[in-house]
Amino acid sequence: MNIQEYISSGILELYVCGALTEEESKEVSKELKKYPEIEKEVEQIENSLNQLSTAAAPYNPNQLLAIIKNKLHLVDNSKTIPIRKEKKKTNIVLYIGWAASIALLIGLFSVLQDRNQLRENLNVVNAQKAKMEQQINDAHASAEKKEELLAIFRDKNIVTVPLDGQEVAPEAYAAVHWDKQSKKVYIDAKNLPTPPEGKEYQVWSLALDPLTPTSIGLLSNFSEDENKVFMLENINSSQAFGITLEPKGGSESPTMEQLYTLGIVKNS
Repeated sequence: MNIQEYISSGILELYVCGALTEEESKEVSKELKKYPEIEKEVEQIENSLNQLSTAAAPYNPNQLLAIIKNKLHLVDNSKTIPIRKEKKKTNIVLYIGWAASIALLIGLFSVLQDRNQLRENLNVVNAQKAKMEQQINDAHASAEKKEELLAIFRDKNIVTVPLDGQEVAPEAYAAVHWDKQSKKVYIDAKNLPTPPEGKEYQVWSLALDPLTPTSIGLLSNFSEDENKVFMLENINSSQAFGITLEPKGGSESPTMEQLYTLGIVKNS
């Protein structure tokens, strides 16, 4: 350990001032016990601060504070601060100790300001790092989801049912990928328009003779889903699938005037 560099770092002034964290203070206390030079430096800092409080007592405290603020550029430097002359001669030793203590205090303020700025910068860096890590995790999760979906869509046991656009939305298109074994359907809704506020898409399993619609779920959070692929449960012996636009929360029966897509299961 380079003792001189440690002393010059300003950490001892912060230690005496009580500006360190509990963990940092414990570390400094350990160094005090190990190195007499550091312990001596701490004693000198404490003595200087004591001298400051003692030396400042016969003078005007507000005037002393104004001087310190002026040195720290906290007031207009163009204004001079008059110093009241005392009839009694100032003890030269006391004056030197007072001046040295002010210099120490100014240095301490400077160290504290630098330390606070460093902490703010560190907080900004940590926030940026956390945001970047979240973006990386989201990208990995999205990539993994795409790989999983590709594997599902390429499975030869998956039944794919294209759903063509209907009168209300001729350009709309969707696809149902039905895994009969796991009784899950994956709705690829990439080519459906974004639903208006207060509306969402509802998916229906259809029996054709007689026509019997059964809801198998909603395409919730449509705008937030990047892939626009939704997994729903389907326990029905479906002969067709349809997607309608319904009030948020869904409907008990499909609104046929808002039938966006429809497709029949082949070889059902």
